[in-house]
Amino acid sequence: MNLPNNLQYTKDHEWININNDVATIGITDYAQSELGDIIFIEFPNIGDELHSQDTMGTIEAVKTVADLFAPVDGTIIEINKLLEDCPENINKDPYDSGWIVKIKMHNKNTSHLLNSDEYHKII
Repeated sequence: MNLPNNLQYTKDHEWININNDVATIGITDYAQSELGDIIFIEFPNIGDELHSQDTMGTIEAVKTVADLFAPVDGTIIEINKLLEDCPENINKDPYDSGWIVKIKMHNKNTSHLLNSDEYHKII
């Protein structure tokens, strides 16, 4: 199981990489392996205002659909348009080409997020 140490994680199996006040978000290697072959992503709209734990879209796999949850408060500023045509990039490379959205954070409170060791314990 690939769990990069430089990322933070949620109990809902999202990863988050914060650069200044922009959070890049995707699902973990564990989550993509549990979902199986991903065939569609429903994205939020650019400009959507989200609070931590708000639903921000869905991931559809061959056998199931899963909600995506915002790990932080903020505004959607970018979506990974490559996933519209190639959602399988999440299965191939969840931490690089498989990122899903970028959020401009309203605050930098990340005390509720997990480090890789803490996340590993819950999976």
